Amino acid sequence: MSYSATPDRYAVMGNPIAHSKSPDIHTLFAEQTGEPVNYEAILVDLDGFAQAVEDFQQSGGCGLNITVPFKQQAWSLAQQRSARAELAGAVNTLHYKNDQWYGDNTDGVGLVRDLVQNHHINLHGSSILVLGAGGAARGVIAPLLEQKPEGLIIANRTASKARELADLFSAYGPVRGMGFDEIPGQPFDCIINATAASLQGEVPPVPATCIGSSTCAYDMMYAAQATAFLQWAQQQGAQPCIDGLGMLVEQAAESFYIWRHVRPQTGPVIALLREKMQKT
Repeated sequence: MSYSATPDRYAVMGNPIAHSKSPDIHTLFAEQTGEPVNYEAILVDLDGFAQAVEDFQQSGGCGLNITVPFKQQAWSLAQQRSARAELAGAVNTLHYKNDQWYGDNTDGVGLVRDLVQNHHINLHGSSILVLGAGGAARGVIAPLLEQKPEGLIIANRTASKARELADLFSAYGPVRGMGFDEIPGQPFDCIINATAASLQGEVPPVPATCIGSSTCAYDMMYAAQATAFLQWAQQQGAQPCIDGLGMLVEQAAESFYIWRHVRPQTGPVIALLREKMQKT
């Protein structure tokens, strides 16, 4: 597609970054909506984040996605932050406007949209188990509680971290924190793996009795084949079992909306990425 005007510049920053699907996603969004967007991936030195952001802005950059390990630094760098970014303690979307950086976090809304809109999972009145108490979990707790579940449990290897996180969000709904060894043995409606265990091919120590015939198992990680967690959940009878590719596209769509005030269609992009991923 050709544009009469010079495209506006956007990018994703991280380390590592070569694996990022964000340039593909935002290029597809731009083609679909006709928005003049040029989007690239930028590898940033571990001690060079603030300088990289300044250089990007000085070169006319309009907005950034931020990934590991810079989300906390992006939070500190933003002069203004959305309420959800404040709660998450991390920023994955920066928007340069009125001569300053505005920070937001779209991870939680991306997860909830994937569950509710794409997979028709009803979280209202449900029992939710979130595995992990790191940044990935922290970014999604408030949006999950906004769905008014019956209860949400955060379980983590270090129980104190889970309890701290639960205390932080206690005003937003019924949430408890505990160690993996304290997880109640009854089935949950939805179990969300927010740990990085799948990257090592490992499964968090969850009792098999937490899986019922209608338990939705969700892994924030994604791959061409089912992750170790989803394979385990399938073996216990969980249905459906969903990976994080849809969350990735949905959080990107929210970033695109923040920057361009246009909401792209995510379904075709998810399908295209899935097809491409399974071919490689």
